[in-house]
Amino acid sequence: MTDLERIRHSAAHVLATALLKIWPEAQLAAGPPVGTGFYYDVDLPHRISPADFPQIEDAMKAVTKANQPFVRSAVSRDEAIKLGESGRLAALSDRAFPSKFKLDILKRIPEGEEISLYTNGDFVDLCAGPHVMRTGNVGAFKLTHVSSTYYLGDEKNPQLQRIYGTAFKNKTEMEAHFTMLEEAKKRDHRKLGRDLRLFHIDDEVGQGLVLWLPNGAIVRQELQSFISQELTRQGYSQVFTPHIGKLGLYRTSGHFPYYKESQYPPIVERETLELLSKEGCTCGELSNKLDAGDINGYMLKPMNCPHHIKIFASEKHSYRDLPIRLAEFGTVYRWEQSGELGGMTRVRAFTQDDAHLFCTEEQLPAEVLGCLNLVKTVFNLLGMKDYRVRVGLRDPDSAKYTGDPANWDKAEKACRDAAASLGVPFSEEAGEAAFYGPKIDFVVKDVLGREWQLGTVQVDYNLPIRFDLSYTGSDGKEHRPVMVHRAPFGSMERFIGCLIEHFAGSFPVWLAPEQIRILTVTEAQNDYANRLVKELKEKDVRVTLDDSREKLGAKIRLAELAKVPYIITVGERESTSEQVSVRSRKLTAPVAQPWSEFFHQVLAEIASRSL
Repeated sequence: MTDLERIRHSAAHVLATALLKIWPEAQLAAGPPVGTGFYYDVDLPHRISPADFPQIEDAMKAVTKANQPFVRSAVSRDEAIKLGESGRLAALSDRAFPSKFKLDILKRIPEGEEISLYTNGDFVDLCAGPHVMRTGNVGAFKLTHVSSTYYLGDEKNPQLQRIYGTAFKNKTEMEAHFTMLEEAKKRDHRKLGRDLRLFHIDDEVGQGLVLWLPNGAIVRQELQSFISQELTRQGYSQVFTPHIGKLGLYRTSGHFPYYKESQYPPIVERETLELLSKEGCTCGELSNKLDAGDINGYMLKPMNCPHHIKIFASEKHSYRDLPIRLAEFGTVYRWEQSGELGGMTRVRAFTQDDAHLFCTEEQLPAEVLGCLNLVKTVFNLLGMKDYRVRVGLRDPDSAKYTGDPANWDKAEKACRDAAASLGVPFSEEAGEAAFYGPKIDFVVKDVLGREWQLGTVQVDYNLPIRFDLSYTGSDGKEHRPVMVHRAPFGSMERFIGCLIEHFAGSFPVWLAPEQIRILTVTEAQNDYANRLVKELKEKDVRVTLDDSREKLGAKIRLAELAKVPYIITVGERESTSEQVSVRSRKLTAPVAQPWSEFFHQVLAEIASRSL
């Protein structure tokens, strides 16, 4: 547990102490530290609301001011049960009713495991710890919100109130945290996506299914154009594959039935369904037949790799042909739980900038390094320079990984060696590999300090075996290729969702859906403004003209809300002198420029894809 987690865990006990001082009848369940703070679950007749927070926080401050030591004691199971039955656990004194949730937690502690209590003042709690030395060391804290939850997350159990808070070492750190949260609200891609008309999610289409609006489609197309140019330079061939495939394809790959819980249900042919229905086949029997392979069907593709494998296998290859690099902006489908969906960062259909490389074992190090450098190129282009590398390895104790351990050893070594060559910190995490091979993930930290897993590269010895792939070597014999899976953006939806927040919707000129907006002061400048629009459009610049009768200040405000990079004003002086008045994010005040100078300047900025 980190120092900050220790503070937050201790703050949860301070919260519990305060709750009991106000409502002695409260029954407490669990109070752990979590990602951004802490919570405590409580069973209480009084419905707690934010209106109660000042009173609770005042009681918490009294506990921290008392500077009570956190005292740990180990007890026998019988002693702990006795305390629970007397109501003393998670309480300030004995009570007329038992500590029912703590008694239940006690039952779940395995035999032989040490049972410990933590005491601060009169409050005694069943807890494994650890904590800070004294309540006064909790530092700065604040309650944030309250929600309902079922005990242990099971709807069959009692419903509790979960009171959330956060805590930091000092007030300065806490204020910085809340400032960051306010900034995060402004940058929320769901709000900006709606305000800037980038994407839409409609209940009648389906949750987690993104509708790209024209503005969002432009951002996506620009990114795809960039990566396509890079792929052409690096010798990739672009392909297209269907959104659906036979179940047998995914049985061979291993995606079905072992990972069917995260995939859309299979699609069974109408004739087969009618025949089985006449035979009285139940839904459960149908599912079993699909799992066993007794009947076939189709599936919305969960991954592009089986399709690319079949493209590779569609003709014979010599070692002289390798490496073969197949790329596709391919849409895949995953069945995410509805509670896990969120804007564009967690969806049920997403497009990957996917590629699969088929190479010899000798070519593998250079191919992996080439993929990693492509990811770095993408991040550098977009100013995402704060990232770390995570090498996902297999968990030796898990049965989910397929293939020869010797091949896994070679693949993991290739990933380690490639990650070490990047010159950035990397960590190794067991259990994070894909079922067919280890992977290298890029975890990017955004301007608010949040981390996002984006680009990925995977080394795979197993799928070439499962699909019996081969090439003819220089010795005239058949050899097995090695596969590399790579996606610099990962999911286009997630990547662009992160990018919206990274830029707070203010995209660089080359990415902006609307790059320039020209505003006229009066109708007298319309001819001049239309000529400028025509010249820009001839160079494929995305420009619009606002020649409405609104006041200039209102026009400027609308353009600023739309986060247009360049706002060009033309009045009488500009139209008669072939000039423009330029507003941009980089300028603190409007600047007058000759039109030809600005025209060439903005074309150069777009062409260079500068930030």
